[in-house]
Amino acid sequence: MKYPKFLNTNLNLIAPSFGCTTEPYSSRLDMAIKHFKEYNINTIEGMNTRNSIGYRSNTNELCAKEFMDAYKDNNFIMSVGGGNLMNEILDYIDFDYIKTLPPTYFMGYSDNTNLTFTLTTICDVATIYGYNAPEFGALKLEKSMIDQLEFIKGKKLKFSGNKKFELNPIKSETDPYLGYNLDTVNNLIVKNYNAPFTGRLIGGCLDILQFLIGTKYDKVNEFNERYKEDGFIWYLESCDLEAWNTKLVLLQMERAGWFKYLKGFVIGRPFNYNNDFIGLEIHQSYIDVLSKYNVPILLNTDIGHLKPCIPVINGAIAIVNIDNDNYSIEYQLR
Repeated sequence: MKYPKFLNTNLNLIAPSFGCTTEPYSSRLDMAIKHFKEYNINTIEGMNTRNSIGYRSNTNELCAKEFMDAYKDNNFIMSVGGGNLMNEILDYIDFDYIKTLPPTYFMGYSDNTNLTFTLTTICDVATIYGYNAPEFGALKLEKSMIDQLEFIKGKKLKFSGNKKFELNPIKSETDPYLGYNLDTVNNLIVKNYNAPFTGRLIGGCLDILQFLIGTKYDKVNEFNERYKEDGFIWYLESCDLEAWNTKLVLLQMERAGWFKYLKGFVIGRPFNYNNDFIGLEIHQSYIDVLSKYNVPILLNTDIGHLKPCIPVINGAIAIVNIDNDNYSIEYQLR
């Protein structure tokens, strides 16, 4: 696994799907850049970060070009947003060329799985499933935001779960800089756990992964064979999926042979948190499919769309532990 250098000074911002042209994203990006400066981070905005052509920041070709240009700069790269159709830019990403370049960290979540997942499984480059840039745009940085800034500078590689999370964000048309409304106690669900488990991390957003299965960008079986001696911890979360299609996507991954050499699963809180379908609750969808593997399963972890969140390093070795009804994840870059 190739591990890029952590963030030193220069941070490239790109918009591989949505650009920051509407509120609160535009103002939050401005505030995030101010916070970055306080942490001695110099931001370099790509040509698409403040651009929009309807449902995306630019054409597929130009979104891909912005990413490739940033990657060649060999600075830390952070996405400014998610979206819905980032998958379309993959046809214009030169993965073979990327393999010849010095590794560069790319960070983002949700739709950015299209890049975080493929860069790791195709190019053996570690990537980061973490906050998009506007997430750092609260008036006052919250603990998880500070933790992620410390993380991207290489100063923090161990994280513990939060006791509360934001189920109902406070929205304001006049204040784009609001912090989190930690209104719900987190209910960590644990299955088959006996002792700390270790394995190589891989995963992302199920909404996106479902459209990679069986395509030319699906190199998971080859990836599994390359790192089978380490075993794998799959981390997964979802956005718009309901309970029934969550289960179907998991079955599709299973049938494609993705779940091999397993050491465990770490499942983030689903955005459709209280969703059920004729008695099938969304957490049960995971348990129904994954429990047969008799490996640890942690559900409702701080990964994904319901904040606060911890960053995850695709491709890294993780040590997952539970102590006093909370969990911790420590990353080893080997």
